Amino acid sequence: VQLQASGGGLVQTGGSLKLSCAASGGTFSNYNMGWFRQTPGKEREFVASISWTGSSSSYADFVKGRFAISRDNAKNTVYLQIDSLKPEDTAAYYCAAARTDSTWYSTHRKEYGYDYWGQGTQVTVSS
Repeated sequence: VQLQASGGGLVQTGGSLKLSCAASGGTFSNYNMGWFRQTPGKEREFVASISWTGSSSSYADFVKGRFAISRDNAKNTVYLQIDSLKPEDTAAYYCAAARTDSTWYSTHRKEYGYDYWGQGTQVTVSS
């Protein structure tokens, strides 16, 4: 499956963005999805994940209610709504897909829990 992330940009502190990740080349509902982010010199870190049905989601502790992950299986797209943006949210945001598997529920916060990755979309928050 191929993943195309979009929606990043330059925003001021306190602003909002909605990232999208469009999937193609596979049956989207067969995949659990996740968002990660990475800044230069740092490891990629988990942001949020959502199960293939959309019934289960999980967030990194730093999200603190500011982020919301969702998916539309009819549109083959997963979203990440980011509100109350902070300068420390500046990063490249990556979407990832994992084949539906029971082990995902124990690996969904890890990079190795995913089989496919998008190219990343840059989010820059100015102070």
